[in-house]
Amino acid sequence: MKWLMASLLLLISAQAQALCSVVATNPASFGNLNSTQVRLVVQSASTTNAGLQCTGSLLSLLASDDHFYATFTPVGGTTGLVGPTGDIINYTLYANNTTNFVITRNQRYDFARNGIIDALGLLNGTVPKSVPIYLKTLIGSNVAAGLYQETFVVEWDINYCYGLSVINVCLGRQVLKQTTNLTVSLTVTNDCQITTPAISFGSAPVISGFAAVNQSVSLSCTKGSSYTVGLDDGQNAAAGRRRMKSANADFLAYDIFKSAGSQRWGALSSARRASSDADINPGAGTGTGSQVFNYNARIYSDQSTPPAGTYLDNVILDVQF
Repeated sequence: MKWLMASLLLLISAQAQALCSVVATNPASFGNLNSTQVRLVVQSASTTNAGLQCTGSLLSLLASDDHFYATFTPVGGTTGLVGPTGDIINYTLYANNTTNFVITRNQRYDFARNGIIDALGLLNGTVPKSVPIYLKTLIGSNVAAGLYQETFVVEWDINYCYGLSVINVCLGRQVLKQTTNLTVSLTVTNDCQITTPAISFGSAPVISGFAAVNQSVSLSCTKGSSYTVGLDDGQNAAAGRRRMKSANADFLAYDIFKSAGSQRWGALSSARRASSDADINPGAGTGTGSQVFNYNARIYSDQSTPPAGTYLDNVILDVQF
């Protein structure tokens, strides 16, 4: 009878054994985001595999003396995603898809606590399962365009009971300590926030009664970006002039000129305006400050006064990096 009981206990142990191993991770990527999204909106990413994979089943939940430690040590001592010009995008790692389980760089985190390993079902089946990691950016990173990356050495240090007897005695433990690498990335693209007020010439009985309009457009573009700004010819251009159109298909020719001068602001080559040509804050974009481009708009005085009516046109401003 004693021999039969011993055999039964060993059989239970074999069935309950769970096998864990440290494997290559899946990279975590935030994807492609423009600089405004990075600076103003929390972005999320994850990896389905942070390097620990298990197959097996437990007879009970993890005990207080079991641990699944993971330490995320940045290669080179980085503190966030580093870009080509040295800018940093700050973000936080989490052990769960909430903001309650923060993983601190260089400090071990026990995935056995808070029921995370149990909730993941890593030790509760026959299909291999891996530990995921979740990431969220912090608002306020004003950065240049480019690829941003951070690489971690992930050290997994696990020690847990993989088999229990019928009287809850541990029949064996798996002890494992091994490292793997995890890379996190985000690609920042150029972007601009544009303010373009409408141009209104008011009303006048004859062509000579319309005064010039002096205004400006403001652009807040990605940090370090050089760009050009163009204005297309509108919807009714003819003979090299922009034209407004009435509901009766009559036309009123006008144009938009750079700064306070007489050089037409257009969409091609030298007709465009460079960021270095801004009237206020010329040069590359700063990400937060505005660059101002002044212009003057005038109705051509060498045309006949068209019939009374409301005249409209739509001009598209475009930015090229």
